[in-house]
Amino acid sequence: MSTGPTHAMSGLLAWSAVTALASSHPIGQLSPQSWAVGAVLATGAALLPDLDHPGSTISRTFGALSGGLSAGINVVSSFVYRTTRLKKDSKRDGGHRGLTHTLVFAVIAALFTTAVVQNSQKWALPALMFVFAGLAVRGILNDWNPKQDALMITVVSAGVTWAMIAWTSRTNASAAACGIAVGVGCFAHYVGDAITEQGCPMLWPIPIMGKTWFPVAPPKIMRMKTGGVVEMAIVGPVVTILSVWLGLAALQATGALPFLDWVDLLPI
Repeated sequence: MSTGPTHAMSGLLAWSAVTALASSHPIGQLSPQSWAVGAVLATGAALLPDLDHPGSTISRTFGALSGGLSAGINVVSSFVYRTTRLKKDSKRDGGHRGLTHTLVFAVIAALFTTAVVQNSQKWALPALMFVFAGLAVRGILNDWNPKQDALMITVVSAGVTWAMIAWTSRTNASAAACGIAVGVGCFAHYVGDAITEQGCPMLWPIPIMGKTWFPVAPPKIMRMKTGGVVEMAIVGPVVTILSVWLGLAALQATGALPFLDWVDLLPI
């Protein structure tokens, strides 16, 4: 997988790009509040697929709670892998880079998020914001402070959640936009994993070359080593710069940044 910061910023980049490109379409005409909520959800969702690995840093975000959830997801993922793999698929346990690393999971996560937000903006949205803000904070800050504990994550997540909910108190967030944000964040994670050495089985259960868990990836010369020089010196910084640039462009389209109207942020 890519490192936490790269994954997190790729989620923000993907959400910024999608909303900036769709700004002229009715579905992309979001309020500044809806865009900001989606940005938090997408950034956190870009770490969500790694909850299938109990040993991952993300799985320890909320201590025993997220650890227990991760263990359960790992068991389910292993079971699905073993029962659906073909002869050409590797004989690994299938826990990590299994079910949560597929487009099927991204769609389910998006639909679940949409349904939850539609059900209640009062309690469900704050709960989702809290969880995804925690994942985002853990991912972004992990390399800077890998020993950050659950208490710190909880406090920061609570602060981000409070700020977002206070800002959206007069304008409801779009349930559909929230779902799309989570799906986009998951997809960004898959792309990040696909360009590493192992690839990503995102197209499961479609059989490709005799494998239902075919690792989608570009040619080896185009892949990078996780945490290697290419990611840390090139990919990570570029993704971060683009996410900020496109984020400003998307916010400008919502009318949240009128003072940037004179800046041609998105020349497309």
